[in-house]
Amino acid sequence: MRAFFLLPGKRTYSVQGVCMGLLLTLGLVSGGCGYKSLPVAPQGLVPMPVTDLKYQLSEKGVTLTWSYPQQTLTGEEIDEVDTFLLYRAVIPTESYCDTCPLPWGSPIKLPGGVLPGMGGKIASYESTLLRPDNLYFFKVHSSTGWMAKSGPSNQVTFMWQTPPEAPSELTATAGDKQVHLAWQPVTSHLDGTPVTEPVEYQVSRSQGRNAFKDVKQVSGTDFTDTGLKNGIAYAYRVQTLSLFDEHVVNGGTSEPVEVSPVDQTPPPVPVNIGAVRTAAGIKIYWDRVKSKDLRGYRVFRRGPEDSKPEFLDTVYAPYSLFEDTNVNGNARDYYYSVSSFDKLKPANESARSAGVRVR
Repeated sequence: MRAFFLLPGKRTYSVQGVCMGLLLTLGLVSGGCGYKSLPVAPQGLVPMPVTDLKYQLSEKGVTLTWSYPQQTLTGEEIDEVDTFLLYRAVIPTESYCDTCPLPWGSPIKLPGGVLPGMGGKIASYESTLLRPDNLYFFKVHSSTGWMAKSGPSNQVTFMWQTPPEAPSELTATAGDKQVHLAWQPVTSHLDGTPVTEPVEYQVSRSQGRNAFKDVKQVSGTDFTDTGLKNGIAYAYRVQTLSLFDEHVVNGGTSEPVEVSPVDQTPPPVPVNIGAVRTAAGIKIYWDRVKSKDLRGYRVFRRGPEDSKPEFLDTVYAPYSLFEDTNVNGNARDYYYSVSSFDKLKPANESARSAGVRVR
């Protein structure tokens, strides 16, 4: 005879015989039903182990994250996780043995929850008050109900030391499709003790309301971020990292700074400048500059008595012709040159072209 009954976690369990269900309820074990030990939950109820347990260190401690399991061992969908069991082991660095068993403590019970209809769900746990000079190990199990406990997740480990301070005086200078960052070197830990270990700096960037993402880990106190888009606002922050052999201790993070790269590239220099005298004066012409952000041209003239060229007038694209009517008919030589400029305010202006001589 087969009986079905519902246990905590809203899962249905099957046992052979009504007597076994009664004995389990009473907490008894009897040979009368043919059982020598408690039954094992069917694999259709046991979640797949977590495989993406991760950690993120900060000056406050560690934050652990992992995904809710979405299937059982037999591939059935899970709509709710009842409990997570988080295990922690702590070992002083000087007594660590890589072949010795880890001293796992009692599990920390964390509530699960209902999974959304579409997509996954992320669980997290923050641990503070970590002790310096210790190695920490974490793993997690999930459960959908009584006896339905998954296998262990992947294991994460890190060393904890007193973190270094955050970088100070972070500045950001906008360039053309790039941003240059600079900050002061970190020389102290959060408790005021001097930094004697090697330190590096993690540069992170955010665009719009998106989360910060790591860009580059550098050993110096400046960094140039290239390949950006002009006119787009970027936010940056820098975190100090202490290096201990195979371990990294994340320190303080600077206050973010925001900056927008700016276009500093002018259009090309005009070429093939020509000039000819007319009844009204002198007509200057040149090849049209090919540039998407071209706004126009500036025409310059140097007379026989001028030490440097003077600005005459502006010609707006698409025109590439200018007539100088304010000339001295008795003057023997004039030199004309042309520059181009873009649509920015203030505009980027090219160098002046080679001069053309008019006699």
